[in-house]
Amino acid sequence: MMRVLQVGSGNLFGGVETLLCSLAEHDALAPGGGSNGHFALCFEGLLSNRLQALGGQVYPLGEVRFRNPLSVRRARRALTDLCREQRFDAAICHSVWAQALFGGTIRDAGLTSLFWLHGAAHGDGWLERLASRHRPDFAIANSRYTNGTVDRLYPGLSSAVLYPPLDMAVPSLTAGERAEIRRDCDTAADDVVIVQNSRMEPWKGHALLLAALARLSDDPRWVCWIAGAAQRPQEAAYERHLHARAESLGVARRVRFLGQRTDIPRLLAAADVHCQPNVEAEPFGMVFIEALTAGRPVVTTDLGGAREIVDDSCGILVPAGDTTALAEALRRLIDEPELRASLGGHGPARARQLCDPKRQLSRLAAICARARRRTRRPCIRSAQ
Repeated sequence: MMRVLQVGSGNLFGGVETLLCSLAEHDALAPGGGSNGHFALCFEGLLSNRLQALGGQVYPLGEVRFRNPLSVRRARRALTDLCREQRFDAAICHSVWAQALFGGTIRDAGLTSLFWLHGAAHGDGWLERLASRHRPDFAIANSRYTNGTVDRLYPGLSSAVLYPPLDMAVPSLTAGERAEIRRDCDTAADDVVIVQNSRMEPWKGHALLLAALARLSDDPRWVCWIAGAAQRPQEAAYERHLHARAESLGVARRVRFLGQRTDIPRLLAAADVHCQPNVEAEPFGMVFIEALTAGRPVVTTDLGGAREIVDDSCGILVPAGDTTALAEALRRLIDEPELRASLGGHGPARARQLCDPKRQLSRLAAICARARRRTRRPCIRSAQ
């Protein structure tokens, strides 16, 4: 059995971190069991706590700022020592940040080096330029869309598409539990709830959703839940902008900003429609898989990884930036409960088809084994 170390930052919580938690939660399903539950993180907090609660082994490397060379050297030395002590076979850097920081250290330690690309590479910017200096042995991409950008960082590098292994458990709410969640969100039992759960970043399309809802202000049946909290100063400024925008559009009394939630599956189960109208391409879209698993139809824009997830069996794709089309799609789902039920009913099967944990972890093990066979290195040199 290969022992694989997952390497990340740990200071934020989004799609990458959801994947890492899934690896910890489902580690026993991997071939041989126990091969993916090791996590090296630079920052401790929400992610490290969740990983430990799920049974993962977390190794702190120390906080890092690229502008502080001493913190970089310390973290690289900590990773080198960890690789020597734990005898890992391979390490996967999650994100360009981790690859820029630790890609060379992993190769110098004699481990097979894999890079999991979670967002489209652009081939520019100081962080990507730094990461491009540390060529991994193999790349994993979270979608076909993302895989098409690997060459911008590493021309000719072998790569594979692997949709993330995600939990397929569907929360079962009693009528009382559903009503309680809705009461907590100041929502009536018969309101049609449109929910968006995502990071507070402009490209996630919150503003476009608010604009579409303003076109539905004549319809008293809907309420919108927006889940997610700012994690960085620019996100806090954006969240304040959204509150002001909802006020100016006249929909503030029907939009609930719920903040950070740890009960997203239950929240989705208590809602009716999931809508995240990205204005830029989503690399994959774990939130769509979560919504489909909960049996909720998905409305999103026809961009990036969403095209690989949402089809007309389970949701509606609308042209990017088209407020009118988005409003029409939402109005249709508000008007037609049978359509909501039909699309939502196909969601769990679609989610399993793409992200069944046992199947995807088997594929991950095969990718790691193949990369390992190609790269045998002497251990261990000092970190740079």
